[in-house]
Amino acid sequence: MPTKLLERPVLSEPFITDELLRRADQAGMRIEYVNGLAIWEASPVILHQKVTDRIRSGMKAPLHKAGCECIHYPDIYILFPDGSIKRPDISIFCEDPPQQETMCETLPEVVIEIISKGYEKKDWEVSLPFYQLWNIPDIVIFDPSNGKVSHYHGGQTDEYASLVELTFACGCRTTI
Repeated sequence: MPTKLLERPVLSEPFITDELLRRADQAGMRIEYVNGLAIWEASPVILHQKVTDRIRSGMKAPLHKAGCECIHYPDIYILFPDGSIKRPDISIFCEDPPQQETMCETLPEVVIEIISKGYEKKDWEVSLPFYQLWNIPDIVIFDPSNGKVSHYHGGQTDEYASLVELTFACGCRTTI
């Protein structure tokens, strides 16, 4: 009788569970799961957090565009429709996502990634193409070490030196 080969099961649930995320946080680590690749990184250092706080404190509502509340959160886990999990440094939403004890399932209007030393490839080679794949309208990558701000929006890229005020498609504004 021939041996029957077993097929690999297809994951219908995210590979990374809330319990694994909790344990990673307890260990001072962040974990993301992008296109089947698990990415571990150390929690951000003080400089990174200061930059995050500065950008968030400069957030302004739209000047001439109603309808976007410019709700912004740092370091929240977002579950994408394909099961990927990302934790942008700053996520901006027009409406407050539903309150929940688990990962956010609402895709942001804007993501801002702040490059930390040693994690440049993650932000440029993994995060940027992933956000573009999901049509996030505005993606900003900021490198505090050289002051370079890269803004990806509407099929184009604008490069700036920090400090610069950016206005996003949703109307929200902030200084980076």
